[in-house]
Amino acid sequence: MNWSMIGAALLALGVVFGAFGAHSLRDRLDPYSMSVYEKAVFYHFIHAMGVLGVSLLPKTGTFAEAAAGWVCGLLFVGIVIFSGSLYALAISGNRMLGAITPIGGGAFIAGWMLLAWYLMRR
Repeated sequence: MNWSMIGAALLALGVVFGAFGAHSLRDRLDPYSMSVYEKAVFYHFIHAMGVLGVSLLPKTGTFAEAAAGWVCGLLFVGIVIFSGSLYALAISGNRMLGAITPIGGGAFIAGWMLLAWYLMRR
């Protein structure tokens, strides 16, 4: 899988979602929902940068492509579930969507811990 391309695409989507929130949702969402949406964009960006950065590590010989794939996959799942559920919660107002957000957070934590483990093994 081309994780560098996916990371770049996720970053572009982060800009799109951020601009959409700033320009189209600012007057439609209450302050709480806007803060939820902004948190989703923030975590989306941070972890998209992680996908891009980790995808480049095998090219430096830091660790194997498969190892980077696992880390990037976990970060990607985290973006989809964590940020995705927060985007949906903010726009729909359905707070039940927040129930799945911690699954995405767990994927983020697992991805970063796996990266730490791979780097420690070096």
